[in-house]
Amino acid sequence: MNFYTMTLRLFKLSILFLALMFAASCAPTICNHGNFPAAEDVKKLQAGVSRREDVKEALGSPSSLSTFNDNTWYYISRKTRQVAFYDPKTLRQTVLAVKFDNTGVYRAAKTYSYKDSRRINPNERKTPTTGREVTFLEQMFGNIGRFAGSGPQNNAPDLFGN
Repeated sequence: MNFYTMTLRLFKLSILFLALMFAASCAPTICNHGNFPAAEDVKKLQAGVSRREDVKEALGSPSSLSTFNDNTWYYISRKTRQVAFYDPKTLRQTVLAVKFDNTGVYRAAKTYSYKDSRRINPNERKTPTTGREVTFLEQMFGNIGRFAGSGPQNNAPDLFGN
């Protein structure tokens, strides 16, 4: 083999390697987030008998608690798929809501899926504020000359006791 054929073969192998690396970098990434207890663990709980400690032992720590009281525990699980730099797509989302009464006794559990969720559109309005708009240069140079005097600002003695 001469130098030209060896260089051509190395070039082809490099192109093939780069194409394989490019294809592998575009492979989807599957991510599982959260904790969703097994159905048999939920079935072990007895309504009116099991307490918070029993639920925590059987299902683990909840992902979240109810906003206004701690009588509802949420176990949230989500599976997403992301390709390259695109936004992740939710494949499965499940929420188990475990409800307690005011004495901490387990009452019921209900499972919600992604189909039960509702889309919320945030409000785009801005809250008016008092004051004025300050430019970048005003922010950078605004404090020059604002401080009176060039000595220490407190009455503590300096390094030499003056």
